[in-house]
Amino acid sequence: MMRDKHNRAVNYLRLSVTDKCNLRCFYCMPEEGIPFCKKDEELSFEELLRICSILTAQGVDKIRITGGEPFVRKDLMLFLEKLTKLENAPEISITTNATLIGPHILKLKQLGIRSINVSLDTLDENRFFTITRRDEYKRVMQNLTTLMQEGFDVKINCVVMQDQNIEDIPLLAQLTKNYPISVRFLEEMPFNAQSEGQEALLWNYTNIKANLEEHFGELEKLQDPASSTSLNYRIKGYKGEVGIIPSFSRTFCGTCNRIRLSANGDFRTCLYGAADLNLRDQLRLGFTDEQLLNNLQEALQQKAKNGFEAETRNLKQVKDSMAYLGG
Repeated sequence: MMRDKHNRAVNYLRLSVTDKCNLRCFYCMPEEGIPFCKKDEELSFEELLRICSILTAQGVDKIRITGGEPFVRKDLMLFLEKLTKLENAPEISITTNATLIGPHILKLKQLGIRSINVSLDTLDENRFFTITRRDEYKRVMQNLTTLMQEGFDVKINCVVMQDQNIEDIPLLAQLTKNYPISVRFLEEMPFNAQSEGQEALLWNYTNIKANLEEHFGELEKLQDPASSTSLNYRIKGYKGEVGIIPSFSRTFCGTCNRIRLSANGDFRTCLYGAADLNLRDQLRLGFTDEQLLNNLQEALQQKAKNGFEAETRNLKQVKDSMAYLGG
């Protein structure tokens, strides 16, 4: 098992397979997009599998596939099938905007990939278009419904934004009444496309909880899983759960078990910090598995204590798009 300099066990990789996305959510990227990675700048699926093999041999037993939008990348399902067949096969989960997942739902079920996080900030079709700049609401809702009906472990992630979707907090939470899903409300990140210069956050985790309790009464606190970024609750009598992720307040850093790899090979020990090294360059220079592992472990020994320290170290002040960072 790998450990960072603070003796925190590392067993969770967030793996971005592409920085490209078919939506243009205003808090993530401008309408015209961002300077996306060129094809030869992206790690190939073979390179990604090699890195995953190295990490799973060292105790990484959970890999979350992210983007951009993962299903934008051609042959993703072939990669996922190979990932499930690694010698130390990890638990695989996916974060998606649910626009393109429809044709792959049954295959995902066959592969045993049952944990799907759906990024969805509103249940109103007009607000959806305003936020995403794309007319994909009906397709998203159809695919979300199919995922729930097929028994997937569905988590809906909603970024709470002042003057944008506050009225959606109770509407989304209401979904947990009849479905055993989790709806999680995220504080806005300190480096999204709209928050430059932001020093305070009106809709922090305490105010989100207060809003929920205003509509549903006192929430039942649930036991949070180890290393959870989410504070988890249940509305009385409801089948599912609601969660609140303090992504701006960063109250969860003390139990961090995550590392991140972007589509171009940037390896990060903290979402809020700069890249620690680039594995694509090392792979293509012919580094051995042992050399790659040594460099990864060395990077972990430089890991910041928390996101605030990492952000302070980062001279760029973490202005990369979430599509690039992979969430």
